[in-house]
Amino acid sequence: MPRWSVKEKWYYVSVTFCTGVSFLLLYIFREADDNRLTSWKWAFEEVEITWFLLAVVSGILIISALLNSPVTRLRPALFLFLSSFAMSALFWKVPEVIVDTSRYFTQAKHLEIYGIPYFITQWGKNINAWTDLPLVPFIYGVIFKYLGESRAFIQVFTSLIFSMTVVLTYLTGRTLWDEETGFIAGTLLWGIPYIFSQTPLMLVDVPTMFFLTCSLYSFIKALQRGGGWSFFAAISIVCAVFSKYSSWMMLSVLGVVFPVFLMRNREALPRATQPGPRDCMSRGLLVALIAGVLIALFIYYKYDVISGQIAFLREYQAPGLRRWGESFASTFLFQTHPFITIAALLAVYEALRKKDWKFLIIAWLMLLIVLFQIRRARYVMVIFPMVTLMASCGLQKIKPPGIRRFIVSCSVAVSLAVALFAYVPFLQSISLANLKKAGSFLDSIETEKVEVYTVPSAASAVNPSIAVPLLDLYTQKHIHYHPDENFSLPADRVETSPLRFTWEYKNPAYYISDKEVTAGNPALAIISNHDMKVLPKGIEERLIGYEKIEEFDTTSGRFRYSPVVSIYLRRRS
Repeated sequence: MPRWSVKEKWYYVSVTFCTGVSFLLLYIFREADDNRLTSWKWAFEEVEITWFLLAVVSGILIISALLNSPVTRLRPALFLFLSSFAMSALFWKVPEVIVDTSRYFTQAKHLEIYGIPYFITQWGKNINAWTDLPLVPFIYGVIFKYLGESRAFIQVFTSLIFSMTVVLTYLTGRTLWDEETGFIAGTLLWGIPYIFSQTPLMLVDVPTMFFLTCSLYSFIKALQRGGGWSFFAAISIVCAVFSKYSSWMMLSVLGVVFPVFLMRNREALPRATQPGPRDCMSRGLLVALIAGVLIALFIYYKYDVISGQIAFLREYQAPGLRRWGESFASTFLFQTHPFITIAALLAVYEALRKKDWKFLIIAWLMLLIVLFQIRRARYVMVIFPMVTLMASCGLQKIKPPGIRRFIVSCSVAVSLAVALFAYVPFLQSISLANLKKAGSFLDSIETEKVEVYTVPSAASAVNPSIAVPLLDLYTQKHIHYHPDENFSLPADRVETSPLRFTWEYKNPAYYISDKEVTAGNPALAIISNHDMKVLPKGIEERLIGYEKIEEFDTTSGRFRYSPVVSIYLRRRS
């Protein structure tokens, strides 16, 4: 047992008290959380608080012991990587809960079926790209093609990507400041529960967060050392550019790194890492040249697609963000532990007081979020590594390292408990989980093929055909889809909907049925909305001779789009 002074004992008591009070305040005022996916007002409805608090206490003890372990301190990067992967693996049971997954899965499956050359030439043409950039669907498609079409491989990949993001955050903090700052920053990424709701999903946000963080770190190393780092930094920047359009604005942080290094402020950077102005200039220009040429070549090749996407983003996405936004209070208090936010604000004050120019590197993205009022947690998530670096800088003001680690332990324990015992059960209760259950059930029955029918609903703004790729993601059966071309919502309702892409999306040719399929003995899957009372006449006629063997109708009651999946097999004579 460590021997604590009276002052240290009061520190530990105060931190414990603040941990409990901050959680209880958030819990009491959870109605203020307006997050569109993991709002506390929904997630905590079924949580037993007594058991939850016991889990928090246990988590604090375990995490505190790990952070203070000599083994952890000897191999910090390895510890952060393995621990991050293990933690994210706990969330693999979460189903796909955002319909955007259908787009990325469909693009990836095109590569799997038709090959890499087809993907490159047809992306944005026969492969509907909506407002997506190609890199992440390309990676998913390569995984499908060479490892197999399984969601498990995608989840392993996203967990690896998240784990490397944690390590890169640690390395960035260590490079700009010291070992302790980097280690605390990396660990604090576990203190953001919202991240763990995203790591199991087949989306682009976690990879974009990785490529953006990698671009920053590798650019810093390129300015310091040059050589191979310059090429690696350029490739990282290209990857970030072609991951998501929002990363284009975020990459402006590299324009902040450059002058900080160019100034050679002795307080801004350790003396050993100060490049000369001429070296700094030449290395920075080399990175810009390589990245610029590669980016320009692709944009030239796909100019019509990319220019059209950018025009559409200005017309639709920019004004839409004001309608679909979430409050900063939700993102930085409920979806991020408040200790992290408070420490980050303290760091701003300290950096201004000390005129620490390198702090501007990590604060720049947060400044952009505030200035441009980007209020959607999924778009803010890519800057969370910078937020934890800011918070780590603020925590360095607390001199006893044991207290500092205890604060981190409390933040992480509460956030992991929120993610595991509140978010996971809630996300598993969302109706989109019915597609996962139906896919697993289809794999358990003796049939090679599945005919899928979707039933539209005027109560939902979602085109039901978007559920077909999601069902396909969960099953190894061969799916054949019968689209309903006769239903659509009023144009004014579709144009302003955040789910507009579902109406402009068309399921690919590989789902179209033929006589050979209908002549066999396929299972039938009917995907309808929860409010469906009577099946359309055409589907009823197709069901003649079939019997319902299973129905998946879980619903949280929180979303208008609540898909129900009914499975039918031919009636035995």
